[in-house]
Amino acid sequence: MGGVARSAATQKSLTTAASHLANRLALFVGAAARHAPPPQPSPARGEGVKSGGLGRFGSRILLLVMLALTTVFATAALAQETPVLTIGYLDLNQDPRYDDWGIHPVDIRSSTAITDRRAWPGAQLGLNDIERLKRVAKTGFALTRETVDGAAAMTAAIARMREEGIEFFLIDAPGPVVAEVARAVGDGAVLFNTTATDDMLRNDACQPHLFHTAPSQAMMMDALAQFLVSKKWHEVLVLRGPLPEDAITVKSFERAADLFGLDITATRDFVPGADPRAREQNDLDFLTGRADYDVVFVADTDGEFALTVPYGVQDPAPVVGAAGLVPRAWHWSHTRNGAPQVHGRFERMHGRRMLESDWGAWVAMKVIGEAVARGKSTARDKVEAYLKSQKLRVVASKGPGMNFRPWSNQLRQPIYLTTGDWVAAKAPLAGFKHRTNNLDTLGIEERETTCKF
Repeated sequence: MGGVARSAATQKSLTTAASHLANRLALFVGAAARHAPPPQPSPARGEGVKSGGLGRFGSRILLLVMLALTTVFATAALAQETPVLTIGYLDLNQDPRYDDWGIHPVDIRSSTAITDRRAWPGAQLGLNDIERLKRVAKTGFALTRETVDGAAAMTAAIARMREEGIEFFLIDAPGPVVAEVARAVGDGAVLFNTTATDDMLRNDACQPHLFHTAPSQAMMMDALAQFLVSKKWHEVLVLRGPLPEDAITVKSFERAADLFGLDITATRDFVPGADPRAREQNDLDFLTGRADYDVVFVADTDGEFALTVPYGVQDPAPVVGAAGLVPRAWHWSHTRNGAPQVHGRFERMHGRRMLESDWGAWVAMKVIGEAVARGKSTARDKVEAYLKSQKLRVVASKGPGMNFRPWSNQLRQPIYLTTGDWVAAKAPLAGFKHRTNNLDTLGIEERETTCKF
């Protein structure tokens, strides 16, 4: 069984020990019986009952026998202990998504700010939660982590783990790293992308052995577009940041706007900072003036400029995207579908709020556990086949049961539309229907995908 760790030598030694202990117990009981006093005659009427057989030590000997038998059976059970399926977890020593982006300027110097936003705590919670499947799956579960310096080192780490029998891997890394690793590893392992939202991973860079628990950029932009349409905010001003990732985000939003009938009235580039020579690109009065719009969309991967946009635009208008109303895979404030219980377990375990990166790793662990338990196998090919079947239904505290899209291996899931401390809506919104599955109103459909397995 792939990744299952329990050596034959260990089982043999445990069985031998149990057998030896049972033989010693038999000798002990026999000796006790030979040296016991003879049975006493039946007492006359009115006399007290006198001990016979094992005598006055009988109760003590019986207790010792029971304890010894318990030890024998426990040792024998240990010899047949449930095997363990070990799951690999890989991330980077330096990841700009955590080290550079999304950090409030005050938090750079704050000792109370969240310093660890990586997905590893979510994987740990997932491991804890799937332990309940141990009896059904007839296997236990374990996690092993390796943090590396880049795609080549990650590929080498996976190769080493595969030599140890590990065949299932969670990856927390940026999209280009995930793409390179998936391409290099080939189909000898099953990989789970837990945090990278890049659309290209579900299109041209897709791989048949790469599954995505993180939602795609297209799914989040479609969720935003549905919300804007529902509010009749049809005219959109787009503010685009200087990073390549910002341009990719805008491209994804343009696709959603075209799909749902929104009108992008203007796209304006901004630059962070307060240089007065560039005020037409860093002053919101200039950026948001002389334009018609119902809503402002901000593409700001770094996140610092986006903090200034709500209530800073020239005309009164809501802000969406990187600030204001933000699409997310998970938010700690959701109060339905068992989400408070999941978040409560996470907070007790790790002492902080559960982030969407944590959710991606947590649900990946749940997916593996469910596939092993329901598919009744730990063999890689059988687990992978179950993951791709429509039998899979994972309940991940977001409402409907989820499974993977057969054309991209993307996990179908709702998207939360969130403020700083509340879930304002959950997409797909009412009124947005799909011919087979309403969750497929979010993201790249089969008819438009460029993924070729």
